[in-house]
Amino acid sequence: MSISLSSLILLPIWISMAQILQGGPDEKEKTTALKDLLSRIDLDELMKKDEPPLDFPDTLEGFEYAFNEKGQLRHIKTGEPFVFNYREDLHRWNQKRYEALGEIITKYVYELLEKDCNLKKISIPVDATESEPKSFIFMSEDALTNPQKLMVLIHGSGVVRAGQWARRLIINEDLDSGTQIPFIKRAMDEGYGVIVLNPNENYIEVEKPKIHVQSSSDSSDEPAEKRERKDKVSKEIKKRRDFYEKYRNPQREKETMQLYIRENGSPEEHAVYVWDHFITQSAAENVFFVAHSYGGLAFVELMIQREADVKSKVTAVALTDSVHNVWHQEAGKTIREWMRENCCNWVSSSEPLDTSVESMLPDCPRVSAEGSQFLPPMLFFTHLWSIGNKGKTEGTKQQQNHRT
Repeated sequence: MSISLSSLILLPIWISMAQILQGGPDEKEKTTALKDLLSRIDLDELMKKDEPPLDFPDTLEGFEYAFNEKGQLRHIKTGEPFVFNYREDLHRWNQKRYEALGEIITKYVYELLEKDCNLKKISIPVDATESEPKSFIFMSEDALTNPQKLMVLIHGSGVVRAGQWARRLIINEDLDSGTQIPFIKRAMDEGYGVIVLNPNENYIEVEKPKIHVQSSSDSSDEPAEKRERKDKVSKEIKKRRDFYEKYRNPQREKETMQLYIRENGSPEEHAVYVWDHFITQSAAENVFFVAHSYGGLAFVELMIQREADVKSKVTAVALTDSVHNVWHQEAGKTIREWMRENCCNWVSSSEPLDTSVESMLPDCPRVSAEGSQFLPPMLFFTHLWSIGNKGKTEGTKQQQNHRT
């Protein structure tokens, strides 16, 4: 079906080329232009003419999904879990639908952070003008005033945003598995202040302005006859290109450009910015970090840039499947020594929970998270607090020894 349809669509171009090739030398320019047009027609893209519009709902209700009392995403009519292949043989359309749902879930998690966790949404940069791009983080009311403990959460890379560990787990499992909300609630129950970073919100996307290119023939010194012939060829090419464009890409999406957020243009920049403008201002005697995947790399980069400050303020760090590399990031000996004493990295492994896992890097200990393919920190929740309490105890002992 797709081959015959493609041939039917391309047939007028082939006929035109055959007619041109029978002409004289003056037709060479037309031949070159048509060959160029043919070379840029993607047969796979051509089939998008049968693709439904990329027009999706902007609410969970519009998708006919809702989270039930267990935090599971279910269809409101059938009670079934989310179905990715909503339309057979239309992977691109299904992926776009999944992404549209993911954006709604991101906003839904933001709402939960504010309503269920009572966190405040703080805009950054703190001195941003009205017109410049902005991002935000979330903080508890006592994040900067709690004199004892502060918990800082950093998620990994990709599409996840503040409050999430994994979008896939939120959609296919439940909110407890895929979000940071259980961590946040437990931390607040234990008397911690909380700061939730948003390291992937690095830019905003705006539509590219259309650039009008003036025709070169307007200022050309070419003879009028030749210029007229070229203009005629150009108009014919444009006419054909516009005609076939509706077949090649009927779902053409807007071309966008990225406007980066000042001092927050990458996860590493974001971690340093939040440290400088918020964490250093906190009254907490002990700061604890929980960092997943790329969040671990961002923390190590923070240590490299603010080593003395981090050592004086951070008590313990729990990493999960961290992708940091102390060699590639050029972390010094003193940083590696500090990480061995104050960090632990839980990694995917078939070994029993907390079993030591061999590492080629001379930094923090690596222990098993017992076979999880994707590792949300909830799997070893109680272990995190034991590390934090141990780190806090060691810090207190050092202070007492120093006083005596």
